[in-house]
Amino acid sequence: MAELENPNMMPNLITFLSSLLEEVAESNDLNCGFKAQKISVFHGLTRPTISIQSYLDRIYKYANCSPSCFIVAYVYLDRFAQRQPSLPINSFNVHRLLITSVMVATKFMDDMYYNNAYYAKVGGISTTEM
Repeated sequence: MAELENPNMMPNLITFLSSLLEEVAESNDLNCGFKAQKISVFHGLTRPTISIQSYLDRIYKYANCSPSCFIVAYVYLDRFAQRQPSLPINSFNVHRLLITSVMVATKFMDDMYYNNAYYAKVGGISTTEM
């Protein structure tokens, strides 16, 4: 994990995570396109216009969390996907799931963190939605 503390590694990590999540979201969009699926509190009414890469860049810039939080956030998302197969990660929910998982990971991993309202603002959602 020492490599993750190197600030030069962070852009690579963000790019890698965004590539993984884009692939998952696109695959689930195609697979679930014609099937009725459950709607969760994480689903938006429309697809966000910001890319997953740009969204992760924004979270990285403003959340001030340790790099390991992004790895833990991905683990949370992976566990969510495995335990809730009826709620696949797709382009309508990936952004909200991301900001939520990073917030929870930060509160678990880091000694200093912001309140929910701050993360909601970073994520472009209301505090109530957070």
